[in-house]
Amino acid sequence: MATKIFVNLPVKNLDRSVAFFKSLGFSFNSQYTDATAACMIVSEGIFVMLLTEAKFKEFTPHPICDATRRTEVLVCLTCDSRDHVDDLVAKAVAAGGFTYSPPKEYGFMYGHGFQDLDGHIWELIHMEAAQ
Repeated sequence: MATKIFVNLPVKNLDRSVAFFKSLGFSFNSQYTDATAACMIVSEGIFVMLLTEAKFKEFTPHPICDATRRTEVLVCLTCDSRDHVDDLVAKAVAAGGFTYSPPKEYGFMYGHGFQDLDGHIWELIHMEAAQ
């Protein structure tokens, strides 16, 4: 399975953000879009999740920065298995990174993550193939 990347960005007004990106020619995957999130398709393996600020806050222990004054993203990578997720987190911690929450079960998806040496958050997820 090829690694995919999901860049998660907090937005103040989801509908307005979706309309803006549609006007630039981007399309959205309705399967992963609801009132709190919209999945913008960048390419076959690259997606941008536009998340309401409330939804974004569920994935980070830190306050959302003002992107007009500071830059921050939440990078999410897919893994081939749950063991791969756990292995990467263990390697990150061994190399000086740290975890910020316990692993999470989402039914069809398993996730865990780490913060790198600069504090950037890397989410690692395994999604069941049938989903």
